Amino acid sequence: MSETHPPEMLCRELVEVVTDYLEHRLSPRDRARFEAHLAECEYCETYLEQMRQTIRALGRLPEESLSVDARDGLLTAFRDWTRR
Repeated sequence: MSETHPPEMLCRELVEVVTDYLEHRLSPRDRARFEAHLAECEYCETYLEQMRQTIRALGRLPEESLSVDARDGLLTAFRDWTRR
């Protein structure tokens, strides 16, 4: 019986799941795909480090600290961003 390998993760997919990776919410299979992609893609490795630095610099903002308009604007911007 041959072992099936999960499909490679593309850069676009990595960008879409980076938060899940950082919050340890990826399945073991997807985490392995994520890390395999990082091992081969210096651009995504840089992107991941930039995300880590951003999180360290900003800390965590409580949702209540944002106005409804600001929250809705951010959600809209990120929804549109992932579709590109």
